[in-house]
Amino acid sequence: MENENKKILLVEDDPNFGSILKDYLILNDFDVTLAKNGMEGFEKFKKDTFDLCILDVMMPYKDGYTLAKEIREKNKEVPIIFLTAKSMKDDVLKGYKVGADDYLNKPFDSEVLLMKIRAIIQRKSSEVKADATKFEFIIGNFHLNSKLRFLTYKDTEPIKLSPKENELLKMLAVYENDLMPRELALTKIWRDDNYFTSRSMDVYIAKLRKYLKMDDEVEILNIHGEGFRLVVKNKPPAAPTAE
Repeated sequence: MENENKKILLVEDDPNFGSILKDYLILNDFDVTLAKNGMEGFEKFKKDTFDLCILDVMMPYKDGYTLAKEIREKNKEVPIIFLTAKSMKDDVLKGYKVGADDYLNKPFDSEVLLMKIRAIIQRKSSEVKADATKFEFIIGNFHLNSKLRFLTYKDTEPIKLSPKENELLKMLAVYENDLMPRELALTKIWRDDNYFTSRSMDVYIAKLRKYLKMDDEVEILNIHGEGFRLVVKNKPPAAPTAE
């Protein structure tokens, strides 16, 4: 099974909900460790290696934000999903700033959580490959060299991207055909999320759309209130690797 041996740390202070969610994830072939508060969660995190952490925000002794900061000090890469009864923008932004990969408001559909977990684990696997080692991306008929900041369409002269255009397009390429959350891009590239940085990102998105319009198979979609998707239609299958 695709989820087999993927280890999840679940930190939830509601014992009934935590137990039910743990059993549901185990039924879907995940290996789940349950902790009942932030202090216990961090102790368990230090003693094992996890593929993903699911943290309740409101917990006694140590809340989810504090726990996420401590986890990030130990491991900058492990994906984190927050579960919260709060849906205020400031709370969501605070979660992204401490390193969350996604947010889910209670009550939620367990199948939605399952899809998010699978997508994040798969995406993180791609990000690990793309982060330090991968700097070249094929986007339809475009070639992006993020080290040189060159975007080339077929055999035409390369376009020299600005540093922020380059960072934004690389992040979109990592999330190709998936949602790139607006808040995540703003906090990672602009280091802030306010009216002015948000408008600035919209300007850069418009510039990237202008570059990419040469290829009818590539477009950047605006997902209202959520973020953007770099859509590559009719993407050819990856070439088989030699054994």
